[in-house]
Amino acid sequence: MLVMLLSCCILLLFVTDPGFTAPTFIPEGESTPLPEPQFDLKLATDYLHQYYSLQNDHLVRIKRSEPSFISKVKEMQMFFGLNSTGVLDTETLDVMQSPRCGVPDVEEYSHIQGTSWNTNVITYSIGRYTRDLGRSTVDSLIESAFGVWARASGLTFTRTYTRNADIMVEFVTYAHGDFYPFDGPRGTLAHAFGPGMGAGGDTHFDDDEHWTVGGTGFNLFVVAAHEFGHALGLKHSRNPESLMYPTYKTFRPTNLLSREDVANIKALYSPLRGHRSWLLRPLLPRLMQDKCAPDLTFDAVVTLGDATFFFKDRYLWIKHNEQSDIKEGPIVNFMPTIKTSIDAAFWIPRRSTAYLIHESTFWTVKGSVVRGKPRSLSFFGFPAWVQDVDATVHIVKTGRTLFFMHDVYWSFNENRKVMDFGYPRSISEDFPGVNTTIDAAFYEGDFIYFFVGPQVYKFDHSHRAVVGVETAHSWLGC
Repeated sequence: MLVMLLSCCILLLFVTDPGFTAPTFIPEGESTPLPEPQFDLKLATDYLHQYYSLQNDHLVRIKRSEPSFISKVKEMQMFFGLNSTGVLDTETLDVMQSPRCGVPDVEEYSHIQGTSWNTNVITYSIGRYTRDLGRSTVDSLIESAFGVWARASGLTFTRTYTRNADIMVEFVTYAHGDFYPFDGPRGTLAHAFGPGMGAGGDTHFDDDEHWTVGGTGFNLFVVAAHEFGHALGLKHSRNPESLMYPTYKTFRPTNLLSREDVANIKALYSPLRGHRSWLLRPLLPRLMQDKCAPDLTFDAVVTLGDATFFFKDRYLWIKHNEQSDIKEGPIVNFMPTIKTSIDAAFWIPRRSTAYLIHESTFWTVKGSVVRGKPRSLSFFGFPAWVQDVDATVHIVKTGRTLFFMHDVYWSFNENRKVMDFGYPRSISEDFPGVNTTIDAAFYEGDFIYFFVGPQVYKFDHSHRAVVGVETAHSWLGC
């Protein structure tokens, strides 16, 4: 089952009248000023890139007169029921600056609706808690938020105290290992993955927000109910009365779900579908990869921020350097734009940038975000006959990135952006003891770790010698 991240943020206030909309306090005779031209263009570009698939490589400044930009503005305006002019007017900019969900509204995620859990009994677990509320309060609010959907669907939610639950609930900040970093106070409030294996269903709340049980700050009960709708398979609605509406909306706590919400959750978890799902339930765990298999191999291993990423076919394990837990699942769960395997990868710490390679193309990952479209491997200056590489590694000490292919390797000067003269050279001559094709490579503390099948050779870069041999699965704690 394909799982795409479904992330959301909603600002919600309790009111006594369900038709009441929270007022904007503007002194009489004044109006909201338009932002500075460059600010509103950057705001719109970032907004349309994140929510409407506007292509933006962050290196070329987009002009508001470009047809692709105008088309995406119109698309956004149509979604929110605005006047579809393609112009960044005040009303459009106001919507773009409103608190909202991080999931795209159209196109890329449009096929997600309809995915569901293969059972009518769904487990959840709470990991890290917020600093704003007591644990018992959080437990009660989370249970109540699940209850909203239980009453409408007939689903049963059972809490467990392990990390193997269907839905893992956690309060985190900024980059937290899933390629969807939070942005500090009053930005994205929370996000959730849709149903599926690995990270599927996991729901994260930004602990830089002020979480409350009332009408001040952000009410955890209502935000959680919205998030769990995504974790169950629902996507955003254009209906302002729906709990799944993506932007700022007020709700009465006694009646969160609209008729549309109820109809959609029932459609996903009808009794007939639920009966079939009970038969499918035992098959779901088999889709998970066995990280402790003695013959486990990796295609690429790379640092990204404070975590290490292990790629195998189209699967991914993410191990936080300061945490014991490992997130896992299909690559597309964490990086929706990458629908292939990764053959090689390397990290350049001084740029906080990683490069992920598949055959003759590569993606640039800055921080926790995949930037722009994939580019050709020829960017690095390879001869035309080189259409793929087996492994790559960046040596911080020398400023070189090494590209390994069969029995030879190249050295790329990251400062001058050129290949070093005299390459390719023999791997066995320059790395004695490593006499075979390399699957993946990783650099740390002046050691290069060469992954060759299920074994890992620890190579002392200064003394040019293999000083140890490990197993690949030991890197995942096995």
